[in-house]
Amino acid sequence: MPASTVTVRRGRKYDQVLKGAREVFLRDGFEGASVDDISRAAGVSKATLYSYFPDKRLLFMEMASTQCRMQADEALVTIDLSQPPQVVLPQVGRTFLGFLLSEMGQRVFRICVAESDRFPELGAEFYRCGPMRMHREVKRYLGEAQARGEIRVEDSGLAADQFTELCKADLWSKFVFGVQTSFSEAEIGRVVDGAVTTFLARYGARPD
Repeated sequence: MPASTVTVRRGRKYDQVLKGAREVFLRDGFEGASVDDISRAAGVSKATLYSYFPDKRLLFMEMASTQCRMQADEALVTIDLSQPPQVVLPQVGRTFLGFLLSEMGQRVFRICVAESDRFPELGAEFYRCGPMRMHREVKRYLGEAQARGEIRVEDSGLAADQFTELCKADLWSKFVFGVQTSFSEAEIGRVVDGAVTTFLARYGARPD
């Protein structure tokens, strides 16, 4: 049965199981992670684990999507979306790269790529809860900034994608090809500041 058709059961040990799964998946990868190791790390029996997640793919997707949602929720709490783009976009860019280049983000991405041929739903779920959610929030914010006259954007969806791609300049290719896996705040800040400057040069409101 495809993992996407199985309903996750939530109960008092749900968080405990996810915590154990996160530890093992990020250490051993999807293929290397065993149910025995996950149940041991979670401190539950295999029967209890299977009662929550009868499919390992479902467990991985739930772990990855939960982490992505938590990251997005934290960002929405800390970023004041009523502020102008000069204030909001640098925060959005740093939050986006902070997760993408974090140990958690890097390992989840690599697992999704490694398993994409056999289990395409893994990558689709990560995209839905991570990049797609970021795209939706940035698009919504750009629409609001446009309504306030702070930017001039005809296609807020395209502009949202352009901004996130600008934020990945240089650093993302180094990560993907294994040239560099650790990035300093200064390196991230340099790229994000450049992305904001380029983006506002294209879309920033100008006096008529």
